[in-house]
Amino acid sequence: MAKRQSALESVEIIMDFYKGKRVFLTGHTGFKGSWLSQILITAGAEVKGYALAPQTEPALFNLLGLQNKMQSVIADIRDGEKLASEMAAFKPDIVLHLAAQPLVRLSYAEPVLTFETNVNGTINMFEAARKVKSVRAVINVTSDKCYENRETDTPYKETDPVGGFDPYSCSKGVSELITACYRNSYFNPKDYTGTHETAVASCRAGNVIGGGDYALDRIVPDCARAISQGFDIVLRNPRATRPWQHVLEPLLGYLLLAKKLYSDVGYASGWNFGPEQGDIRTVEDLVQRFTAAWEKGKYVVRPDTKLHEAKLLHLDITKAKELLKWKPVYNFDKAVDITARWYKNFYAGENIAAFTEKQIGEYIKSYGKLI
Repeated sequence: MAKRQSALESVEIIMDFYKGKRVFLTGHTGFKGSWLSQILITAGAEVKGYALAPQTEPALFNLLGLQNKMQSVIADIRDGEKLASEMAAFKPDIVLHLAAQPLVRLSYAEPVLTFETNVNGTINMFEAARKVKSVRAVINVTSDKCYENRETDTPYKETDPVGGFDPYSCSKGVSELITACYRNSYFNPKDYTGTHETAVASCRAGNVIGGGDYALDRIVPDCARAISQGFDIVLRNPRATRPWQHVLEPLLGYLLLAKKLYSDVGYASGWNFGPEQGDIRTVEDLVQRFTAAWEKGKYVVRPDTKLHEAKLLHLDITKAKELLKWKPVYNFDKAVDITARWYKNFYAGENIAAFTEKQIGEYIKSYGKLI
């Protein structure tokens, strides 16, 4: 098992590691993928992305001009042959798998698409990675919803069973099982340096918020759209609790974990990245803070009980804190405030690419103060 570290690793050390590294990133045109692409580019990594064209308008990928900063392959993760060809041609050191159908409510309407993307897409990624000898680390990013949700106040640990009520959550639980299968069957830590030199891990993040998310049926994009258009924000489930965290928090966790995996197979397992327990708050808490930070907006409650949604969802992040020496930088209020500021500046016509890079820089400085 990985050894306990004595102190937080500086962001400078993490960023320096990625200078010149070849990183294959699926889902690079999405919300989290765009932020992660920008961080890797800033660090000096050579990045090749593989994903569908941006699915929203506007799209953070386009706002940041990432198509001009990296290799970008627009293709479907369900096309295993294309994926394998692109990965083999690139010969990456690290593979970060973020491509997914990420929406719970859409999964009810499109269950086949959801399972084909999140399950078959994961298999395609692992099949491609195991044929490329240069790959040293693979991270499959799943979801906090991968756990069999018992609707209790007990936070979920990495050793808890996976499952899922709705098609999206179930698909992420299956993706976790696939990760464990490939780690045991093809990338077994016991065979490391013998038959292979690849370490495999999975990451389960909390409910991620941040500027540039324009997906439908997510509370922060819904808030931003409503406020900018002068409409009321509609809350379906105001008392539901979620492990809210700014997007930069788990992304730094992924990068730190991949760095560790690159040279130490002891980190090849599942990892939770979420907020501290005191920052697990309700949907209504988030909306109240968001509108206060923007100084505009109001909401109405219109319950929708047609589709099941989890009411309680907590993650135990002890493992990441103790073994990776990762920890959240921003509390709930800060995460919501800087998210609202991003959208407010965007709709005010600010240079959002420069503002995004500024927020990355501010986060790095804040992280450094924890060391």
